[in-house]
Amino acid sequence: MTLRTVGLVAALGLAACATPQPSRDALPAMVAIERAAALAPGAYRGLFVLTVRASGRQDGHLYLNSETDYRDQRNVTLEIAPVAQGQLEMRLGAPVETALQGRRIEIEGEARRVRIDFLTDGRPTGKYYYQTQIFIARGDQLRSVD
Repeated sequence: MTLRTVGLVAALGLAACATPQPSRDALPAMVAIERAAALAPGAYRGLFVLTVRASGRQDGHLYLNSETDYRDQRNVTLEIAPVAQGQLEMRLGAPVETALQGRRIEIEGEARRVRIDFLTDGRPTGKYYYQTQIFIARGDQLRSVD
């Protein structure tokens, strides 16, 4: 091996080390769902990892989902407060939903099972589903690991 080859191999090795990886302690979405359900109406605090597959906006909040259908029982929804959105956009250099679509992310927070009622004319119909949510109040609670 030439000195140049050794240097290239070393540089590639260091670059691989610099690539963010999910923490060994990060739990997948399904574990977040199970633990939040077990502690309902309380929450499970932890470090979670998921892939952003869909997003939506409502009342100034951004929602990132681990499944394409936010009503899917396997879905974890991140509710991102407006302040956190601004912090993330500054860091990512693009709108959050665009920058993170299809990316694996790590989230620090509390997974909570939330009852979502179906409404007609603003009134509950008696039909509902449960969704696991993690509220993001600060941009530093979330990072891309891709």
